[in-house]
Amino acid sequence: MAQETDSLLPKLTLEKVALINQSDSYITLPTDIGNIEPLLFEANINPSFVIRKRKDSKLMAVLTPQIILRMYNEESFPIRTPSYIPQISAFYLLNKKNILEYTVLFGRLAHHSNGQDGDFYRDDGSINLESGNFSTNFIELGLIQTGYSKKLKALKSFKSSFEIHPKYWMQKELQGLYSGLRWHNAFTSLKFPINRAANQDRAKFSLKAETVFMLDNYNDLKMFDLDRINAKLTFYYHPKFFEDIGFFIQFYHGMDYYNIYFQHQVSVIRLGIMTEILRF
Repeated sequence: MAQETDSLLPKLTLEKVALINQSDSYITLPTDIGNIEPLLFEANINPSFVIRKRKDSKLMAVLTPQIILRMYNEESFPIRTPSYIPQISAFYLLNKKNILEYTVLFGRLAHHSNGQDGDFYRDDGSINLESGNFSTNFIELGLIQTGYSKKLKALKSFKSSFEIHPKYWMQKELQGLYSGLRWHNAFTSLKFPINRAANQDRAKFSLKAETVFMLDNYNDLKMFDLDRINAKLTFYYHPKFFEDIGFFIQFYHGMDYYNIYFQHQVSVIRLGIMTEILRF
């Protein structure tokens, strides 16, 4: 019976490990609750282009031309200063104990800017949110561990990494204001039935919890100031009547990640639609 059950478990690959740990492609609904500016939507356009020699390669790369944009619920519905975050990531399979237990090392090289060339500050000394230039480059190094919980019937993935913005890779005006050393942690649980017949009748649910702790000296914050912590919790619902999309509800608290808006602290609950990237 145990062997039969194991045979029904999904098969994991290095590509799927990588995609689970990439940020989701999504679009939000105009129902945000919190202190964020009124939006028609926020969209994260994040396709992943996999580069590898063959499907069973232990080393692979993922090229991602990520773009985040917001359409504001104002006159003429403007889209201001989108975030451009092109990146290339490398994943190396360090260890594989069984079909669902992987240990993977990864590294990422990325650029984050808003495509503007105006002065960073206005004449009154405030940050120029509409046309001010924002630009930084960073590397991220970390480890991913996956496993399977028979009790929860869920695939688990834990990721821990450090994001580093070297001083001379960062725009001069950002130095001392924008965190250049961040510790990321993320836990993902993908729940699914192990009975193929049930898989046709029951929707799938998943959960992702993410935290970021800013470790360096910036913005005159104390070491244990709560403003150093970003936290995000996302619940996903994958209905059986849609093959390519799912729905999510998300709570986020922390620094605004929308480029030059980084000094804003936001708390928001949002609903949205995401692309279905994994089919086990």
